[in-house]
Amino acid sequence: MMPGPFELIIILVIVLLLFGGKRLKNIGGDLGNAIKGFKSSMKDETTNKIDDKKDEVIDAKVVEESKDKEK
Repeated sequence: MMPGPFELIIILVIVLLLFGGKRLKNIGGDLGNAIKGFKSSMKDETTNKIDDKKDEVIDAKVVEESKDKEK
């Protein structure tokens, strides 16, 4: 069961008392930077995988079917 708005306010007040406003601001900024870094590293990894596939060379040979097999 989800906590109601009154319970969330109580939890917020307790967290504010424990950590203080300045420390919570720093924690929020650090968390935001960590998420940005994670997203950018995932994007870079995806780009690297695509670039690696572009460098692959595939040898292909065209084979013509003989008309005798169609009959």
